[in-house]
Amino acid sequence: MTLPMSDPTAWATAMNNLGMAPLGIAGQPILPDFDPALGMMTGIPPITPMMPGLGIVPPPIPPDMPVVKEIIHCKSCTLFPPNPNLPPPATRERPPGCKTVFVGGLPENGTEQIIVEVFEQCGEIIAIRKSKKNFCHIRFAEEYMVDKALYLSGYRIRLGSSTDKKDTGRLHVDFAQARDDLYEWECKQRMLAREERHRRRMEEERLRPPSPPPVVHYSDHECSIVAEKLKDDSKFSEAVQTLLTWIERGEVNRRSANNFYSMIQSANSHVRRLVNEKAAHEKDMEEAREKFKQALSGILIQFEQIVAVYHSASKQKAWDHFTKAQRKNISVWCKQAEEIRNIHNDELMGIRREEEMEMSDDEIEETTETKETEESVSQAEALKEENDSLRWQLDAYRNEVELLKQEQGKAQREDDPNKEQQLKLLQQALQGMQQHLLKVQEEYKRKEAELEKIKDDKLQVEKMLENLKEKESCASRLCASSQDSDCPLEKTMNSSPIKSEREALLVGIISTFLHVHPFGASIEYICSYLHRLDNKICTSDVECLMSRLQHTFKQEMTGVGASLEKRWKFCGFEGLKLT
Repeated sequence: MTLPMSDPTAWATAMNNLGMAPLGIAGQPILPDFDPALGMMTGIPPITPMMPGLGIVPPPIPPDMPVVKEIIHCKSCTLFPPNPNLPPPATRERPPGCKTVFVGGLPENGTEQIIVEVFEQCGEIIAIRKSKKNFCHIRFAEEYMVDKALYLSGYRIRLGSSTDKKDTGRLHVDFAQARDDLYEWECKQRMLAREERHRRRMEEERLRPPSPPPVVHYSDHECSIVAEKLKDDSKFSEAVQTLLTWIERGEVNRRSANNFYSMIQSANSHVRRLVNEKAAHEKDMEEAREKFKQALSGILIQFEQIVAVYHSASKQKAWDHFTKAQRKNISVWCKQAEEIRNIHNDELMGIRREEEMEMSDDEIEETTETKETEESVSQAEALKEENDSLRWQLDAYRNEVELLKQEQGKAQREDDPNKEQQLKLLQQALQGMQQHLLKVQEEYKRKEAELEKIKDDKLQVEKMLENLKEKESCASRLCASSQDSDCPLEKTMNSSPIKSEREALLVGIISTFLHVHPFGASIEYICSYLHRLDNKICTSDVECLMSRLQHTFKQEMTGVGASLEKRWKFCGFEGLKLT
């Protein structure tokens, strides 16, 4: 009969009506504590028939008990209850936020004062719209008052003691749609939705992680502090982040370039430490893997022995002496042991297969394009030099690892938060270096084979020339004259510093490059430009070629202290005047 002032599922209803997913948020409710059984806020006594002005409303009745209505006496009229055996009167669907009811079946002589007298006991009446056709609309102040008015549906009303047809009627009370009720209900839903969004926003702000501390601005004092932190292993990550932020902000200029170079140099000094740590961890991992493999092999051996015991017990001469239950247990134990042994054996085979795959990955050969016969000799020598230098670097790294192991023992740095990430990066770098070394070695072997083949071809050509000279004795004078005419050309070719067309092309490209760099450029900068054109150009060959051309290229020393650098400049225009 009664309905709460606010639906306990108002949060979900408001969200669904506005197209928002309901979200359960803990917090204080908007309305005070509410008792749904009473339909009223706590602190207010329940409705009883003895309360003045509410005598027509009985107390709440359990749903399983039949409702028994009584006669209601008013000042100007009397209300007689309907037959309890009749079904309850039909009502339409309740509109959202309904506070207005339709009342039909009024007596023809019923006035607005009689309607107020009957229905004001249900609650405060805001407005009454009466029609001339024995019906009216009543709007109450609250929603729960509508349920009290519906309780009167089916009652027969009689004005005074008259039995005239115009003074009697059967009341029909039903829900009614009203724009004002819908508007107020929508306003309430929007208010609940605003509260929901506010609570959700507050919850998100509470759960949002705090912002990282801001990076200080660059200054000489802060630069000195960061430089000291870069030398400390425990504060290296924080200092590197600050240095990276400064560089990205654009703090590097001519005045601060030396300071940034020294900090970058300090950061570079940690590469060796990280490589050593990575090597130590790799060694520990290999030892642990080897230990695990040995332990697994020992377990498999013991499993094989246990399975052999079961198999020997299953033979005829021993099997006949066991009981039926014992034979069953032995069979089950044997099956379980074989399954466990097979699982461990598969695991061990998987480990060995992974090791074989790693070995095969390291031995993959990559095909390269064929080279010209004139360039094969110089490239083979360059690859040999690069192979030797890489081998020396690896030997130096190994020696440093051994020295640091002897000094530090087995102590491990567990305080570095970025140690795993740095170890992964160093491991990838070392794998790349090893693969590059293998590629260089393979290419060096291939070049040596090509060089041997070229030498054999050269010997064959020389033999063919000697045979031709012996057979063509009649053309000796012509050959001598041609050799005499070729002598000055050979002398000029031998005397000239440029020995091939390729070197002439290199001289032209380098001259053009240095002409647009009037302050000069280092040999590494020049070779990085040439590698874009041909990645097989060797730095030592380029430097040797430029040193032979003294009137075209000139080497100068620039910088002071840590920024000292050798730069090559183009002096062809001055050399043309001198020559």
